[in-house]
Amino acid sequence: MYSLHFTAESSSNGMIERDFTLGDVPGVLWSPARGAADRAPLVLMTHGGGNHKKHPAMSGRARRLVRDGFHVAVLDAPGHGDRPRTAHDEAEVAELFRARAAGEPEGPIVVRYNAHLAELAVPEHRAALDALQQLPQIGPGGPVGFWGINMGTAIGIPFVAREPRITAAVFGQHWPDVLAEQARQITIPIEFDLQWDDEHISREQGLALFDAFASPEKSLHVNSGRHKELPRFEADSAARFFARHLGRAITTAV
Repeated sequence: MYSLHFTAESSSNGMIERDFTLGDVPGVLWSPARGAADRAPLVLMTHGGGNHKKHPAMSGRARRLVRDGFHVAVLDAPGHGDRPRTAHDEAEVAELFRARAAGEPEGPIVVRYNAHLAELAVPEHRAALDALQQLPQIGPGGPVGFWGINMGTAIGIPFVAREPRITAAVFGQHWPDVLAEQARQITIPIEFDLQWDDEHISREQGLALFDAFASPEKSLHVNSGRHKELPRFEADSAARFFARHLGRAITTAV
């Protein structure tokens, strides 16, 4: 088991932020400031490609969830944030920028590279969940959700497919290649975001991935706009989704 070590702590506006390392993987845990011994549900999040654990999208979503009484944890993905890039990372990023400059489709490169990152990240996420559930504020039996868009979906679908402790998840904005087969193994409640005018992922591709989930309860949230124009109000919808499936009430640990 990887050891979890907290390295820094700060608090503001009712939220505690604690940096940690899990082995050599850096992460952050956001928690409600009230009652350090109180137990609350956990949501694991994964950031998008090219971003990091404290990207504004992550900290903003975390703030929204903490306000409802959740703990939220994010790891830096391999080759992202405070983690070094390998030669493989550098080559894939260079190929992505080359295709983008040439006006070529980015999908084949992103799908290939994200599948590689998922192979590395899924064991790290499972180890993080093991370690976080040892904390008295979370505990081994509490409900756990997952939230990941874009690259977060590429890592999240194989993670959730293998992890029975996740009981609800929010995904979206990725190609079905590689992921559709794994999505068919997922039966928990799902909320899925799709941009109708996405310049990279066609409507047909987005709908194919949504359709692949075997979940009896799954909802599709379609909004007009391009790839990076996912409306901020979808974060409120995700928070309501987790409150509905994980519960928002904090109970005292025993």
